[in-house]
Amino acid sequence: MRQKELAMFRRDQLGFIFQDYNLLETMSIKDNVVLPLSLNRVKPFEIEVRFEEIARQFGIFDIRDKFPSEVSGGQKQRTAVCRAMITNPALIFADEPTGALDSKAATNLLEGLVQAKEHKQATILMVTHDAFAASYSERVLFIKDGELYTEIHRGKTTRKHFFQKILDVLAMLGGEADDTF
Repeated sequence: MRQKELAMFRRDQLGFIFQDYNLLETMSIKDNVVLPLSLNRVKPFEIEVRFEEIARQFGIFDIRDKFPSEVSGGQKQRTAVCRAMITNPALIFADEPTGALDSKAATNLLEGLVQAKEHKQATILMVTHDAFAASYSERVLFIKDGELYTEIHRGKTTRKHFFQKILDVLAMLGGEADDTF
């Protein structure tokens, strides 16, 4: 692909949720979220509809006019998630997406990612050291010393049962959570 084609592919087909948010401090929460749509020349009415839907889903609609410096870390992370998902990408890369969130906000975010996967047919590739966050996945790859250690699949088991399977693998690894997912 040429540079322009590659840039368009990244913008239209990929979503990125960074551990450190990567929000533009001079833009409002809403402007940060809709930036990919604006760059793609989506019609203003469509931008409004898509923004309201995703902002309400992730609980940032009421802070849409604030700037990143005026909101909490959790609100910044939810803004980053909305920005990554607003284009309905086929693949979302998430780097420790729950790292800055309390347990309730983390659960809401993970459930939102599951909805994206189910309703929008998105594939989510998440890097995490959090067994709870990993339990929302269908498949978990464990990496130890830079190599694939093992993988487990959720199958038809409940999330709670899958969480236990993750903990069992961690116990086999000696309980070391670092560099395991």
